[in-house]
Amino acid sequence: MRGEVQGVWCEMWREIWLPLLEAEQVPVDIFCELYRALAPFLKAPPSPEVLADVIDDPAQARETFEATRAEDLSDERAAVGFLEAANEALEELSGEWLSNIYFNLLARFVEKFNLRYELRRPCTLYPTLPGILATLMRALRRMAGDDAHLTAMLNDFDAAVRDIRDDCSDGRIKTCIQKQVNLLEALARCEPGVNGTELASMCEQIATWPHGAIKASLKNLYGFTSDYPGIRHGGNPDSARRAIEMRDMIALSILLIGYTPYLSGRINADAVYRGS
Repeated sequence: MRGEVQGVWCEMWREIWLPLLEAEQVPVDIFCELYRALAPFLKAPPSPEVLADVIDDPAQARETFEATRAEDLSDERAAVGFLEAANEALEELSGEWLSNIYFNLLARFVEKFNLRYELRRPCTLYPTLPGILATLMRALRRMAGDDAHLTAMLNDFDAAVRDIRDDCSDGRIKTCIQKQVNLLEALARCEPGVNGTELASMCEQIATWPHGAIKASLKNLYGFTSDYPGIRHGGNPDSARRAIEMRDMIALSILLIGYTPYLSGRINADAVYRGS
């Protein structure tokens, strides 16, 4: 799963800041400028007086910067904002040679820890599609923690996905698809005004669709799971054009998880894109 910056913040001292400090001709006040760039992204930014005291003393600035923890930051977006701002601060401090060293260290860090971003020059961290999907799943898991039924459905789906590792038969894949549909029904049922008993009727009660075709597409997928033999029901044997296989598991799992922001108002789509 592609991680977020806050989750590996504690590794940055060893992976980025110490190597940067060891570069030749690094200014003694480097952490003064880095802390100045960091301060606006903290949950509790220092007062102008405290900030001035810190950045006027290189030793204190280094100590304060090193002691900053991931939980001191406002959120993941703040962590990313600081990493981008640090590049500009370093360039203003000593020019492109220092900011270039930082950029290369950050690029290696992003790759090493498989973060959810792609780093592009001058120094911008862009969300990636794998990262967005991973964050969406994390958001769903956090929601499940507050609802026993949703937790049970998510655990069933997780188990069905794992079971395919040892047996990728069509029966196991059908079970995986079934469990994911059950999960979507449990998710939609948490929404105010939704009292349907199956996904198709729930789709009619949800008002988040930007166009009827998107609503119809999920209803059609639900119809497939009901009509194809052995997924949700006995189904219609004549409707099956071939046996269910791994391509169906991959495609449908991705498709169905993509509908979750429509089915739950508790999923913050902007946070999913930028990092929760």
